[in-house]
Amino acid sequence: MPTPRVVAVSRDASHRFSKVPVESITLVAGHGVLGDAHAGPLVQHRSRVRRDPTQPNLRQVHLLHVEVFEDARALGHELRPGDLGENVLTAGLDLLGLPTGALLDLDGPVVRVTGLRNPCAQINAFRPGLLKAVLTRTDGTPTDEPAPSTASPGSATAPVVRRAGVMAVVERGGEVVPGQAITVVLPDAPHTPLSPV
Repeated sequence: MPTPRVVAVSRDASHRFSKVPVESITLVAGHGVLGDAHAGPLVQHRSRVRRDPTQPNLRQVHLLHVEVFEDARALGHELRPGDLGENVLTAGLDLLGLPTGALLDLDGPVVRVTGLRNPCAQINAFRPGLLKAVLTRTDGTPTDEPAPSTASPGSATAPVVRRAGVMAVVERGGEVVPGQAITVVLPDAPHTPLSPV
């Protein structure tokens, strides 16, 4: 199996769906990606700010596995780094199989995984039908029905698998560039599976 690595990095100072690929990003401990609209110690995603602006920001950094691009291509969608709003595009790493609290050492900077990104209807607004690449039913069939909101009572038992990457907070800052190796440090057992944040 290839060494897990960073494929691309992206950021955007505005609240848009996609982010702009750049040569490097700077992670700031407890804050996120320097110059990114979603950085800050308190929640920055607009829907969450409307609900409660005092919540801690568990979504400082969005990591996505490049393998999603292959699934999207099979459905007729060509994606580029940053298209799905990720800050760090990875390869060779089963992001979705990590437990909550796993540390990802990006060759110096370290992020702590907080949970899954919940795919939403904005993905289909970006590209009609693309939601099927990041949302499947538990039996493996793709679906284009948006995942239940993480605030809805049925979200914990919804028969969907979220494949839109993971969210993390910055534990140790530093520069991240494509090609950097990623080392995983698992938390002490028992491990808690990822859930939407």
